[in-house]
Amino acid sequence: MMKVVCACIFSGGKLLATRRGGQSDEAGKWEFPGGKVHCGETDREAVVREIMEELGITVYPQEQLAEVVYVAPGKTIRLLPFVCAIAGGRMQLNEHAEYRWITSEEINRLDWLPADRELIVREERFARLFYHTGEDLKNP
Repeated sequence: MMKVVCACIFSGGKLLATRRGGQSDEAGKWEFPGGKVHCGETDREAVVREIMEELGITVYPQEQLAEVVYVAPGKTIRLLPFVCAIAGGRMQLNEHAEYRWITSEEINRLDWLPADRELIVREERFARLFYHTGEDLKNP
């Protein structure tokens, strides 16, 4: 089982979504940025490191949401989502083709990676994501 962290970054009442670049698996799909946890690091350390590597910003993990276990042919992903605030830095795309700040109404318009889609469809996770943007809602 592959252990992966992702950052659900919020700012200005919106969540950050990133679109995978042409060199990656499933290019063109949207995701919450993140990556594999390295041996010897905590999940929180991993999410901070991954976001610095991918986006050039420092994040502060505020809350860990319930994990997502996604089973695909030949692999199982254990996705550990963290709700994060930006602590510093300037956004730069080192691995992604595009990023967008999205609202709760826009989230279902994007073509998400399957594991990230699972994160979104669980009502309690969805509500927790948007709680941090100031919205108190149910999944549309």
